[in-house]
Amino acid sequence: MIKPYLSVVIPIYNEEEVLPTLFSRLFSALDSIGKSYEVIFTNDGSKDKSIELLRKIHSERPSQVKVINFNRNFGQHMAIMAGFEHVDGEVIVTMDADLQNYPEDIPLLLEKIDQGHDVVGGYRMDRQDKKWRLFVSKLHNLLRLKLTGIDMVDEGCMLRAYTREVIDRVVATGENSTFLPALAHSFSSNPTDVGVRHAARTEGKSNYNLYKLIRYNFDFFANFSKAPLEFFTISGLLVSLLSILLFVYLIIKRLIVGPDADGVFTLFAIMYFLIGILLMGLGIIGEYIGRIYEEVRKRPRFIIKEYLMPKSDPAEEKSISLKNEHE
Repeated sequence: MIKPYLSVVIPIYNEEEVLPTLFSRLFSALDSIGKSYEVIFTNDGSKDKSIELLRKIHSERPSQVKVINFNRNFGQHMAIMAGFEHVDGEVIVTMDADLQNYPEDIPLLLEKIDQGHDVVGGYRMDRQDKKWRLFVSKLHNLLRLKLTGIDMVDEGCMLRAYTREVIDRVVATGENSTFLPALAHSFSSNPTDVGVRHAARTEGKSNYNLYKLIRYNFDFFANFSKAPLEFFTISGLLVSLLSILLFVYLIIKRLIVGPDADGVFTLFAIMYFLIGILLMGLGIIGEYIGRIYEEVRKRPRFIIKEYLMPKSDPAEEKSISLKNEHE
């Protein structure tokens, strides 16, 4: 089979309402590019009829569509990683299925790749998200730059393009906890960003709530920075110093003034504060130890229940067959 120029990787989770529109717009946009392509859909344990729709589009475009079907939900980034492990293209594009990003903007990314960039990140212009999500996103981008040094305009935008060399490096890590845009950016030698359109979600519903976004941010910094540990270390040193000063003060006061019970509640408050600091530190250390545990036990990052491969073009199969007979 001839290798395609472009591979598009799309994770799917309960997107039956939007898939028909996605198929129509995506393949129309890709056909207009004029280069060979493939599309890898990863069904991330959907509970609706998404897998049936994916099987149907595979039957309609058997030479261009791959479908990876997980046996349960493993998360967006693992769904994309599974797609990365099955791409054949020289350029790989990722995007979400919700159509908040425009498939028609893919040529903008390819243009930057053609100019020599190995990672192209899309950043959402005129974002159509709720205000609290915009605030969380801005805060995350600010902290990411300060704590990790990874300079990306819009990490949350999944409309991105990578060269095959960068993707091979990402796949080779074998990590269980991966944040793919940042990981790929760290392997890049010439990254750039390009503005892409952003639409409000009109079909289906978002799979990210406030808790998941907060959890995502904490997981990200625990994977790419030791800043939480360093913050706890510095806080521990400061609290210890203050505790020593308080202890000296109380001893001197007892020797000069004598014993009293006036400050007992203050001491209780200080004790509870110190215990809270200690518990917070144990929690942070536990998060890092948990990640080490996940890596060393070597369990599979995801389990593929079904894999629908692309079918060769009949003319191509005949050509290969004749070649083999001639040899």
